Amino acid sequence: MSALSAWFWNERFWLPHNVTWADMADPAPGVEYPKARHLLTAFPLALGIFAGRKLFERFIASTCAQRLHIRESVGRRAQPNAVLEKVFTSITKNPDSRHVDGLSKQLDWEVQKIQRWFRHRRIQEKASTHTKSCESMWRFTFYLVIFIYGFHFLWQCPWLWDTRHCWYGYPYQVMTPGLYHYYMIELAFYWSLMFSQFTDIKRKDFRIMFIHHLAVVCLISFSYVNNMTRVGSLVLLVHDSSDFLLEAAKLANYAKYQRLCDFLFITFSVLFFITRFIIHPLWLLNSTLFESWAIVGPYPSWWLFNFLLLVLQVLHIFWFYFIAHVAVKAMMHGKVINDNRSDTERGSEVEPDTSTEDLKTSPDSVKGENGYYSAAKASAQNHGSW
Repeated sequence: MSALSAWFWNERFWLPHNVTWADMADPAPGVEYPKARHLLTAFPLALGIFAGRKLFERFIASTCAQRLHIRESVGRRAQPNAVLEKVFTSITKNPDSRHVDGLSKQLDWEVQKIQRWFRHRRIQEKASTHTKSCESMWRFTFYLVIFIYGFHFLWQCPWLWDTRHCWYGYPYQVMTPGLYHYYMIELAFYWSLMFSQFTDIKRKDFRIMFIHHLAVVCLISFSYVNNMTRVGSLVLLVHDSSDFLLEAAKLANYAKYQRLCDFLFITFSVLFFITRFIIHPLWLLNSTLFESWAIVGPYPSWWLFNFLLLVLQVLHIFWFYFIAHVAVKAMMHGKVINDNRSDTERGSEVEPDTSTEDLKTSPDSVKGENGYYSAAKASAQNHGSW
């Protein structure tokens, strides 16, 4: 284990030339540098965020949804039947004609009755619009609050106005309380998303989103350990800037405010383009690639960090294709088209006797959990975020 630890924490990978972990371990009195053990703070904080979310959805979001006339749908429930329930949970949720004929003979039910039972049972398992709106309301609230906090904090920081300050004196840059809290809250939030994925509405991109959240956690942790937190905070701010608009568009859709939904989604699309195709490459990548090269110089973790940011930029192009496709249709047809995803991992069919209440492809069909990640079927970041 000691050999593995020494290999993993190799100074020549993590730190610039002529810098050692010992140099970072004993700063001057009152000065604090990032340390790997600080990341453990995110775990209890993530549990607190998860618990706070459940309370928020139950007592605040649910009330707000009712005020917006988004109520729990009361659909027809399937008749209790132990045999059919076992088939539904253990074998298949959408049996073929052979299974249906066998069950019809076993239960002495008509084929149409068997098919109707499975149709009602599938509908029964799907999350209601009320439940989905509560989830979106939580994400909208968090994204808006964290964006306001990040913007307010960074407004006072010199590296927001001159990105060369991200590299002056690197890696001997003080970890201020404001920057520490910003990083830990973002990290804890993505840890909480990993927890909550097992209780949230389960969609077909469940595995993709789990890998995405894990990748975001790794990116935030990586930039913290090698003290790239200044430029990392700018990356977080840029990617947080449009997420709350995405969730707001979904809420407007659930409340059947179609024009507001379309306006918010198109605004989100424009802001996504500005932040991902102008600010991110011309401001952030320019700093991480060229300014840092001139001031600090390259070293192994520098190459990895920039490689990941370049991969992220490629994914921005991929994601924006789907966002633009939906936005153009919204402008041409006057509304955002229906989401092609189902709520559950295997429930892709549209039931003939139920309305398609799924989120119209505003964000959800193009960003997965935060919107655009689902259609891209890939993960890296922000939405979410990174």
